[in-house]
Amino acid sequence: MNGLPHDRSHLLIEPGLTGTPTELFQKSIKRWLNAHLSDDLAFDEGTGDIVESVAYSKSTGVVCGKYPIDILIGDFFSTCKIHWFVEEGERVSDGNRILSLTGPSAGVLSCERALLNILGRMSGIATLTSEWVKEADGIGIACTRKTAWGLMDKWAVHIGGGLTHRLSRSDALMIKENDLSVIAPDGNPEYSIPFAISSIDFDSNAMFTVIEVQDSGQAILAANAWSKIQKTRNGLEPIVILLDNMGPSACGRTDEELRKLELREWCILEGSGGVNRGDLVAWASMSGVDVISSSEVNMGSKPLDFSMLVGDA
Repeated sequence: MNGLPHDRSHLLIEPGLTGTPTELFQKSIKRWLNAHLSDDLAFDEGTGDIVESVAYSKSTGVVCGKYPIDILIGDFFSTCKIHWFVEEGERVSDGNRILSLTGPSAGVLSCERALLNILGRMSGIATLTSEWVKEADGIGIACTRKTAWGLMDKWAVHIGGGLTHRLSRSDALMIKENDLSVIAPDGNPEYSIPFAISSIDFDSNAMFTVIEVQDSGQAILAANAWSKIQKTRNGLEPIVILLDNMGPSACGRTDEELRKLELREWCILEGSGGVNRGDLVAWASMSGVDVISSSEVNMGSKPLDFSMLVGDA
């Protein structure tokens, strides 16, 4: 399925302006940079001889982190100049030059650790995501809101070919199990699910609404309630039905049941909960879902290894 609403990357980079982070993304980046630099007691001293430091890759992977690093140098170490030898999202091998940093030696050395931390973590996430995407064989791979570095994590997932999913709680409507429990304390989904869907402001939320369900019966209730309202308002947008902790086999049976009832066109199926890389073959072969969401693509990644060497400019 093309055009999954889980891709929110357009909210991070200005449309049509390559390399220009949105205000939302810039503010997030600067908050994290302030924290990194404060912890490291790093600042632009502007002293010392002019030197050049070159970052090299010590492993194979996907480079990510250009936008935060450009802001790091431009806003916090303005006496230094940066030059990139690779593009964001480019695959590199051991020994490839990544970037050079030129400026007063005190500033170059002061920002080195923050720069390498950003480059290593974001490239590690992009690399692992790219491996998940390849192994998922056409199923979308999305991260969740479980992140360590917020929108920077989500951007790295995007660069690796994955989907950002919701950028924040307010980015899209999500009806979770606890929401349904509040609506129907007795736990009756036959009431709570149709009621929750009937309460949605479709004009504002039809493009991206997620409802969390626990089994195929709840998925059918959600798809049926959604389709009835959409037919009434002549809407075409599908609802995202998050199949929580059901596994690929049960998700596959749910997909089949929805197709038999002619409800599959009204929903995007998202497999989530307990998803790990070792099960991707099973998800690809039998689940019938359109997208898998897992925090492992960002929280389970290892930093890609880079080093910086200083010499005279």
